[in-house]
Amino acid sequence: MFSLNALVLVKPILGITEAFKADSFDKKINLGVGAYRDDSGKPFVLPSVRAAEKKVVDSVPDKEYAGITGIPSFTKAAAVLAYSPDSIAIKEDRVAITQSISGTGALRIGGAFLERFYPWGKRIFVPNPSWANHDAVFKDSGLQVEKYRYYNKGTIGLDFQGMVADLKAAPEGSVILLHACAHNPTGIDPSEAQWKQISDVMKEKSHYPFFDMAYQGFASGDTDRDAFPVRHFVQEGHRLCLAQSFAKNMGLYGERVGAFSIVCDSAEEKGRVDSQIKILVRPLYSNPPIHGARIASEILNDPDLNQQWLGEVKGMADRIIRMRALLKENLEELGSKHDWGHITSQIGMFAYTGLTPGQMEALAKEHSVYATKDGRISVAGITTSNVKRLAESIHKVTSS
Repeated sequence: MFSLNALVLVKPILGITEAFKADSFDKKINLGVGAYRDDSGKPFVLPSVRAAEKKVVDSVPDKEYAGITGIPSFTKAAAVLAYSPDSIAIKEDRVAITQSISGTGALRIGGAFLERFYPWGKRIFVPNPSWANHDAVFKDSGLQVEKYRYYNKGTIGLDFQGMVADLKAAPEGSVILLHACAHNPTGIDPSEAQWKQISDVMKEKSHYPFFDMAYQGFASGDTDRDAFPVRHFVQEGHRLCLAQSFAKNMGLYGERVGAFSIVCDSAEEKGRVDSQIKILVRPLYSNPPIHGARIASEILNDPDLNQQWLGEVKGMADRIIRMRALLKENLEELGSKHDWGHITSQIGMFAYTGLTPGQMEALAKEHSVYATKDGRISVAGITTSNVKRLAESIHKVTSS
């Protein structure tokens, strides 16, 4: 009946989860999980989220549909969080925004909008490597996906020269996807000075920036610092679009809370963009879910809850930073001959260890430590109780 010629292979990350579950060793470690865990290795619901949810439930809200672009109190606050209340684009009412089905949905809306309306080509350049789902999302939106250099395997750091060279070589007016903070999967971000150079190159080439900001606040613990690239680009006069997710920084993974926004030339253009976004969203999913957005709205708009949340997201970021430091410290105490400085210079939930596929396979088979074969680990899976054993395991597979 259907023209299906091959079975779809299990995604590597799902295979890791299955192998971890099948392992009977009581000290096994799962470093493939893409969600925050507390120091006991358990899922963590933020107290501010619990409090906001109670407020929502106690208000006995209806279950009517949201508008096509979502809950206005949420989208307005999401825009301010991203661009800042002092943003010229906010003050001039030039930001068109819609609620989305988390960050993935925001990317999908953005891809569809660019495919339909961007006049200078149907290609998008993404960093190499990038989040695995970027390719699929943009290809399904009708865009051709190209790559630009980002990761330097030799230094386990940013290939800044290669990145800039590729941005300069890209056709004028290209759409460029940029990770705003906590690059996934490498954890390697440009410095503020490098972001300024990237902005200059993008302006020289008339490139169109598409920011993916899935970790605002979760990267450094400071929502303003993590939004620096987006805000700088707007300040420099770039017109851009932005995908936001509240999965990581609020722990609203299953609630699917996100936003997609476009910085327009004028308030008049914003009105036209708003109408076209509605036309795009209507056949995709009609309108977004309301419960998670109501929770996020409470957190963003209630001053006390907002301050509580800012403290909690900093606490999550600080735990990740501490686990990086402990892993590096333990490896050095074991006498490792390798330079592990990249573990602490990287930022966010994920780290590129520099381990080879063979070493990652040995970690799983010989030490019950599970992660993707490209050497990426989820630092959220590291705890004070397993970091020593993890370091010992890494030391063993990198010393042989």
